[in-house]
Amino acid sequence: MNPVKPMFRRGRLRPWAAACVALVTAASVAATAPTALATASARANDHAFPIPPAVEAIMHKPGYEHAQWGLYEVDPSDGTVIHSQFARQSFVPGSDTKLVTISAAWHSLGPDHRFTTPVYATGTRRGSTLQGNLALVAQGDLTMGGRTKPDGSVDYTNVDHTSANDLPGATLTPENPLAGLNRIARQVRASGITRVDGNVVIDPRIFTPPALDPQPTPLIINDNLIDLLTTPTTPGHTAKLFWRPQVAPYRVVSHVKTVPAGGTTNITVSASRDGTRITLSGTIAAGSEPQLRTSDIKDPNAFGRTALIEALGRAGVTVTARPTGPNPQRTLPASYAGDPRVAAFVSPPYRQYAKLILKVSHNLGANLALCNMAVLAGSKDCIGAGFAVEHDFLTKVAHVDPTQFAFDDGRGGDATEKATPVGLAEILGYWLHTPDATAFRYSLPILGVNGSNAISCPGCPAKGKVFAKPGTVIGIDDLNGRPVVADQSQAGYLLTNDGHLVIFVVLVNSATAPDLQGVIRIFDDTNQISALLQEEASAHL
Repeated sequence: MNPVKPMFRRGRLRPWAAACVALVTAASVAATAPTALATASARANDHAFPIPPAVEAIMHKPGYEHAQWGLYEVDPSDGTVIHSQFARQSFVPGSDTKLVTISAAWHSLGPDHRFTTPVYATGTRRGSTLQGNLALVAQGDLTMGGRTKPDGSVDYTNVDHTSANDLPGATLTPENPLAGLNRIARQVRASGITRVDGNVVIDPRIFTPPALDPQPTPLIINDNLIDLLTTPTTPGHTAKLFWRPQVAPYRVVSHVKTVPAGGTTNITVSASRDGTRITLSGTIAAGSEPQLRTSDIKDPNAFGRTALIEALGRAGVTVTARPTGPNPQRTLPASYAGDPRVAAFVSPPYRQYAKLILKVSHNLGANLALCNMAVLAGSKDCIGAGFAVEHDFLTKVAHVDPTQFAFDDGRGGDATEKATPVGLAEILGYWLHTPDATAFRYSLPILGVNGSNAISCPGCPAKGKVFAKPGTVIGIDDLNGRPVVADQSQAGYLLTNDGHLVIFVVLVNSATAPDLQGVIRIFDDTNQISALLQEEASAHL
């Protein structure tokens, strides 16, 4: 990477760093941050240093002829605006919307909040037999133990399985997606129940699933997905298939053939209307990496009910009801007053879920956060009540003008949503005067290290020193037969080589690319700009 020429000077001039250095804790951005950032926001377009030529060169590459770039960089320690370009204009923020959603949820729920999913025995006990039903009362737990590592943290891979149908390189975490249900089943058995003369019912009444994509549901197992992993064998033979979680009545058939090395890998997935019959077809090249695809679980309640009945069977508890079929929600009682709780699954703390959502841009988790906030407010209305909590957070806690944003979901899924660079920077500034400032920063993808930005800039001096959430919204320009990038962005913190933190936001809207590789180059360009800004800040702050 070519160094950026000096464009501004504050204090003594420091030389460019030649290699990565260890991360250090930035302690210079504490109590003064809110006031300094408010001052910076007020003068965002009044004065800033010229944009570095190397950054300008990226902004004028092919594909950006009709694009709009936004840039805002501020030193939170004193409010100095370093770079500002269209900082108060509205841009499509893509997944940078998650910075606002998860900030509100983290504060409202609390970083140590745990979801407790109880199971009640309704009916009467006769020795070890329950004459009645087991009711699992879903609580909006994002993973139900399916990603929990032995140390209690939540596992992730840099390209998450939820993105497997859209992005190359998606991989699975090693944990059992049914771990939480297995634990519940063992607890039921430990309570003395060995037989249920009745049914198992999922109680999903805690909130009404909103019309969002992906749709959050009260019970979520494996992100409401069936994982389909195809591994090549020898040319001319059927590829090897691994799928999970294996729950009746789901069945998977693969017709994927292995072709010679260097051949085309192209795997398609189709499913029956109810999602229970899944078929894979296509080809995979010999010697290539396994290819992950997913298929939707259409009825999470019915799936969860069957999965729990099967888990109970493995734990030594017999259920007389038919294990497959619809969830008999109508049999649920009005309340569980007087019914014993025979099991409960307790989630990891919410800060672990927030980290997962931010690291891999977990869309389902971000939309679910709206429902989690609604439930906290005593409502089942994810959209109305969830956004009301978020609005209160912005106005009363973060002291950020909410009119700088326009959102219709928690994930940032379309081009109708808007945010200003200043607004995103103010959210980032809010965190710097909270006890969770470091935890939040390390929840963001780290350039060249982990999360969504892991593979970008792996050898540049800024590796490990840019903590930023990327945002991407891609569409198709059918008129010209090419992809159009409604948004590609990065928003987060630059850590200078001597441990000083700088807030930055860079967005580009309406860029074009000839193909998927061109889209990836746009992603890399925003990371390259992030790296250049980090190098410049290290040299001159």
